[in-house]
Amino acid sequence: MRTSLLVCTRQLVRKRLLAVLAVIGLLLTSCTAGGGGPRGAITLRFQSLAWQQESVTANKELVKEWNAAHPDVKVEYVQGSWDSVHDQLLTSFEGGEAPDIIHDASDDLADFAYGGYLADLRGLLSERLTSDIPRRSWEAATFGGGVYGVPFLQEPRVLIADADRLKKSGVRVPTPERPWSWGEFRTIVKRLSGKGTYGVAWPLKEPVSATLNLSLSAGGRLFHRGPDGKVTVRFDEADAVVPRTVHDEVNTDGSASGATLGMGGSDTLPGFFGGRYAMVPLGFSYRQQIAQQAPEGFHWQVLPAPAGADGLTQGVSPQTLSVAADSPHKKEAAAFVDFLLRPKNMVRLALGDWMLPTGSRALEDPALHTAEDGWATGTALASHLRPAPAQSVRGYPEWKDKVATPAFQEYYSGAIGLAELRRRLVRDGNLVLARYQR
Repeated sequence: MRTSLLVCTRQLVRKRLLAVLAVIGLLLTSCTAGGGGPRGAITLRFQSLAWQQESVTANKELVKEWNAAHPDVKVEYVQGSWDSVHDQLLTSFEGGEAPDIIHDASDDLADFAYGGYLADLRGLLSERLTSDIPRRSWEAATFGGGVYGVPFLQEPRVLIADADRLKKSGVRVPTPERPWSWGEFRTIVKRLSGKGTYGVAWPLKEPVSATLNLSLSAGGRLFHRGPDGKVTVRFDEADAVVPRTVHDEVNTDGSASGATLGMGGSDTLPGFFGGRYAMVPLGFSYRQQIAQQAPEGFHWQVLPAPAGADGLTQGVSPQTLSVAADSPHKKEAAAFVDFLLRPKNMVRLALGDWMLPTGSRALEDPALHTAEDGWATGTALASHLRPAPAQSVRGYPEWKDKVATPAFQEYYSGAIGLAELRRRLVRDGNLVLARYQR
């Protein structure tokens, strides 16, 4: 009898405990439905790679403004890093923990897009946004017919020059309307060189993207897609114009410093400020560092990169905003992207990063057309920017790391000649790409 009574008591306690747990579960569900916000609000995670203080501030302010106007769709700002974004995203995709909205660059999207990790944005974006960004920019984020990112910021390469030294030399100062040719550039670099000083410093620690993107001006393409959709590497005469210019300035003319070939852009700035180099080819956003770090009395100016057979054309890999394929709230995530990239907001992001917006209306903003800090020169280059040559090439990261980087580094240092550079890029490069296109 006591045993039966004990069993009944235990069963009653268990039933009551289960009932309590069920109620708690319902309460938790009602509090977190739709992504973790209060009263059923959706919470979206936005991973930003902004790192300059002005840019971080602009992004956080825009998130705050969105949240104030959308109490049912909250956005949580998550700070990411350019240094580790690819591996971090891959891990988060595999683990099912990817942020809803993803800030990245278009040259990092191909494998994620083909791997099914990113949502196809067709049908999710507003007509205002899709029509405002030029087709050439959309091509940078289009893979296999789908659109997997919204390109919103872009950065041309420009020449940052010592204005006083340029004026003293008497050389013609180039403008976007009348740029230097690559041949003229080499001649002028010689004139700007002297005892212990150089006309130019080439910071080519990462030589591949700089070389390929600038080579578009000379008509270089390197990657060629056949009727079957497969890509092969071809190194034609147009592809040799920029590499030969750099090589000859370092190894033949002595007008470019070989010591800077292994440097990043920031590493060259002390020598630039100290008068060792008259010019440095850098990304447009480096102007912020220069404006902050230049010593008092040092005058600098922004010049367009040299032009070739195809004029001022150069390749860029725009920064992008994507939506994770696993996000349960793709429509809401796309709406936040649309808000973030309204023309005035896109201008705020561009000014914060010292870069150019892709949007046509944003590019018309007067703040981007001032002579101060070279904004007008950069904005004049916007219509000449094209997707980087390797944008949609599967296997490009391996080709770059294992084949192209060491080949260009050895060529620029004078260790190998142009024929050997061509052989490595083409023969070894096509072996790598073939594995990705079986």
